[in-house]
Amino acid sequence: MPELPEVEIARRSLQTWLKGHEVVSAHAEPVRVFRGVERRDFEKVTGKLIQADRRGKYLMLQFSSGEGALCHLGMTGKFVRRPGGKAEPYSRAQWVLETGEVIHFKDPRMFGRIEPAPNGEVGKLKAIVALGIDPLVDGLTWQQLKEAVGKSKTPLKVALMDQSRVAGLGNIHAAEALFRAGLHPARRPGALDDAEWKKLTQAIHKSLAFALEAQEGDDEIQYVEEPGTKNPFLIYGRADEPCQRCKTKVQSMTQGGRTTHFCPHCQPLKPKKGTHR
Repeated sequence: MPELPEVEIARRSLQTWLKGHEVVSAHAEPVRVFRGVERRDFEKVTGKLIQADRRGKYLMLQFSSGEGALCHLGMTGKFVRRPGGKAEPYSRAQWVLETGEVIHFKDPRMFGRIEPAPNGEVGKLKAIVALGIDPLVDGLTWQQLKEAVGKSKTPLKVALMDQSRVAGLGNIHAAEALFRAGLHPARRPGALDDAEWKKLTQAIHKSLAFALEAQEGDDEIQYVEEPGTKNPFLIYGRADEPCQRCKTKVQSMTQGGRTTHFCPHCQPLKPKKGTHR
């Protein structure tokens, strides 16, 4: 499932694929990827890419035609580049380049979204305005994380996944960061001390950097849920496996409708007084 690193890789890939090229035509299927907007407006999103930005899990694209698009990859969406004339399974929208190559937005489950809009409006759309701090775009200090998350009444992992607080963290990287920081996902945010906020902030940056480095150089993003993809993560998706640090069996539970993975030894719910794992 795409989170900040995968969307950032998609942004970089689009910049590379479109650099020096021109989109001569745009086409879209009548599917719910364009829910709530006019699908035909996507056909105006042509010309040269002049800017590709990302905030949280959203891409903001602007083209020389004066039209742009807000893109969200949903659960299974991705951009791929293919030779012209080659059919692409699950392609929901296409940009045709002057070379004949095609950039496809493919999305098997169609939870993704494309919202065409004039260039000047893309960054002002409601979905973008509602987002919290972005660890990569804005930077993220422990004081900012504490301010954004510390007053939440929800469990710590659920609060980290709240896009209005921290933009871009999802189930994977919230779990990975908490494991790296030695914090139980069910801890109350208000119970963390400053040393723990510092460790958590460092862990968030390390988790995101790890994922970006792992995908670097790939033509298109690969999701851990895809068949044949090796799980590179320390704790996510490893229920009932031995913890990579202490060999305790990794446990799972449901939080906010999502499965959470954690090590009960490395991430104690009630840490010993005076210690910070």
